[in-house]
Amino acid sequence: MSGHSKWETIKRQKGANDAKRGAVFTKIGNQIAIAARAGTDPSMNSALALAIEKAKAANMPNANIQRAIDRVNDKNAAALEEITYEGYGPGGIGLVIETATDNRNRTLPEVKTALVKNGGRIADAGSVMFQFTRKGVIRVAASGEDALLVVLDAGAEDAVENDGELTVYTEQKDLAKVRQAIIDAGLEVKDAELLYVPNSEIDISDEETAGKVMKVMDALDDVADVVNVHTNANIL
Repeated sequence: MSGHSKWETIKRQKGANDAKRGAVFTKIGNQIAIAARAGTDPSMNSALALAIEKAKAANMPNANIQRAIDRVNDKNAAALEEITYEGYGPGGIGLVIETATDNRNRTLPEVKTALVKNGGRIADAGSVMFQFTRKGVIRVAASGEDALLVVLDAGAEDAVENDGELTVYTEQKDLAKVRQAIIDAGLEVKDAELLYVPNSEIDISDEETAGKVMKVMDALDDVADVVNVHTNANIL
């Protein structure tokens, strides 16, 4: 199983910059609001707990977090829905685009525009998704064989060392449990979330194509309703 791509690293750096502008707060706030539908107590709702942890890592104010949670009981708030789109990008790469929106008639055209203007296109439902598997992905600030054994003992399916940290993969249902076991074992968890992990990757070694891939990924990430973009591109 592959480690995080170059896009994942750039997205994290971009997220830190976006937080200063508040753009990432809106995205995370929507994720919190959707997770809170299953219960507003994070101790009883692992998806909400993970969304709150992500918000805190982005320095999102507690008032914003609480407002997002309270949205679930606000009858005047526009209803949010999760919609996942599929697409193709430069070099034939596959794209899975997760959104949270209160107006699908706005979101789909914006996603299509971001794709088409940057060498991509929308795809029929199911034509790209089969190339990915929904997994728990945990970034751990550790490296070496001892740390690898710890995360595997914690119940991880697999782990890959990249840039001095471990990218840990779990079954979707085991994410919260494995994350907590890793923390209990004394290792630092940087973040943990559910992602669409490619079953195999398309290597992009040509500099021009790589630039086009990053451009379409950036354009999609800049759409306000997009909360996550996943790709099977491996930029070398």
